[in-house]
Amino acid sequence: MQGILYEEPTVWLFLLVTVVMGGWLAWMSGRAVAKAWKPTFQLVLYILVLGLAVRFIHFALFEATLLTLHYYIVDTIVLMAFGFAGWRYNRARQMTTQYRWLFERTGPFGWKAREGVTIKAEIA
Repeated sequence: MQGILYEEPTVWLFLLVTVVMGGWLAWMSGRAVAKAWKPTFQLVLYILVLGLAVRFIHFALFEATLLTLHYYIVDTIVLMAFGFAGWRYNRARQMTTQYRWLFERTGPFGWKAREGVTIKAEIA
C-alpha cells in the first residue's frame, strides 16, 4: 500500500495524521455543518481546505511531499468519508430529536417516518 495510499515509511504515520487527527477534524466539521443546518457544499469546501492542512502536517512533521496531487486526493477522500459520516450522524440525530413526532431512528445514520405519518416529498 505504500506509494498508493501514503508515502511515509510506515502506515502508522498515515493512520495517525490522516485517519485519526484529520478524521476527527473532518467529523467535527460535518457535525458543525449539520448543527447549523448548512448545505453540504459548505462541508465539501471545508474538507478541501482541511485536506491541505493534513498535507502540510505530513510535510512539516514527517518530511513528506507538500504539493502532490495524488496524496492530496487520497487524504481528501478519507477526510470526505469522515466528514459526511459526521454530517449524516448528526443530521439523523437532529431529525429524530427535533421532529420526534414525525421521525424515528433506523440506525446511527438513518431515520424514517413514523407509522401513520405522511411526509411530503420535499421534507423526507
